[in-house]
Amino acid sequence: MKVEKMEVDMCKTIEVAVVEDGKSSESRVAAAGVVETDKDGEEHYVPPLNFAMVDNGVFRSGFPDTANFTFLKTLGLRSILYLCPEPYPESNTEFLKSNGITLFQFGIEGNKEPFVNIPEDTIRDALKVVLDVRNHPLLIHCKRGKHRTGCLVGCFRKLQRWCLSSVFDEYQRFAAAKARVTDQRFMELFDVSAVKHISMPFSCSKGIDVHICKFLHRFNR
Repeated sequence: MKVEKMEVDMCKTIEVAVVEDGKSSESRVAAAGVVETDKDGEEHYVPPLNFAMVDNGVFRSGFPDTANFTFLKTLGLRSILYLCPEPYPESNTEFLKSNGITLFQFGIEGNKEPFVNIPEDTIRDALKVVLDVRNHPLLIHCKRGKHRTGCLVGCFRKLQRWCLSSVFDEYQRFAAAKARVTDQRFMELFDVSAVKHISMPFSCSKGIDVHICKFLHRFNR
């Protein structure tokens, strides 16, 4: 069993640059490692806020705007999973139509503590979309790519048998100072048994045990 290679691959999925709030557009471009426009006027690519790869064919981010569309085209997306209750903007809807991308919307209110109410049924239904490879490549996003997206990805990690410490490490990497205890409590108590029967043909879905979880926890410190 080649555990070492698997460990490195798993860690790579959460090492994509995270762009913080409150920075200018120039700072965001630099922080995300975007290619600058050259002398010939070749366009650069701007990832959405908090963009990262979750697993093969699955990505996460904050809300994409028009500046991100060229970058999103490079992903060859088949689906977008949107976790906010508000209607999708017209410009984004037109982008989806022109690129043959299907929109799945699971509206979760962006409430803050102590009135957070994360609907477990909604997260479970969203997970079924994520697990269906016919929807890949797929982008998961909410407003900032922190709390709602973080909860969904955290529950996905539980399906992949990640230990809680590694699930929380990944969540905190994106939520940073705005990490919520209630989100982490939700992920801890989330019952994955209802979706365990769905096959998971992902790079990180097999052969994961407590030893690899411990490795991930040490690696991410």
